[in-house]
Amino acid sequence: MYATLNILRGGEVRIMIKVLVVEDDELISRMYQKVFQSEGYEVFVAENGQVGLDLARTKEPTIILLDIMMPKLNGMQMLQQLKADPKIAKIPVVILTNLSGTADAEKALEFGAVKYIIKSEYKPKEVFDIVKKILAAYTRDEVPKA
Repeated sequence: MYATLNILRGGEVRIMIKVLVVEDDELISRMYQKVFQSEGYEVFVAENGQVGLDLARTKEPTIILLDIMMPKLNGMQMLQQLKADPKIAKIPVVILTNLSGTADAEKALEFGAVKYIIKSEYKPKEVFDIVKKILAAYTRDEVPKA
């Protein structure tokens, strides 16, 4: 798992979970950024798949929240390229989209996503709770199936 260790005053060690939000809608990305930061997570935001792929390679996030419909490089293309890169292929990816078709969900899971979430069906805090469960399982090398 990719995370940062922070040593606090008094010698306390805290693991900083790094979340990459790849979303072209600035309002939505800020909303998720705010929720995860309020829970102590470090958050990086990318406005398209190409920037997201670049940030995944340089920041090595613990988990990625990925929209599908984006300019330049869409979410499915980014997911395929991410899973083809051995350096970052093991980062769990949660698809966070408004596309509700089962074909899209099946394709994303086939490409390596660990969960497919339809944005309109969950509040940001509920998405945080889902991500937290995925991360808990991931640390045990048992990423739950979608």
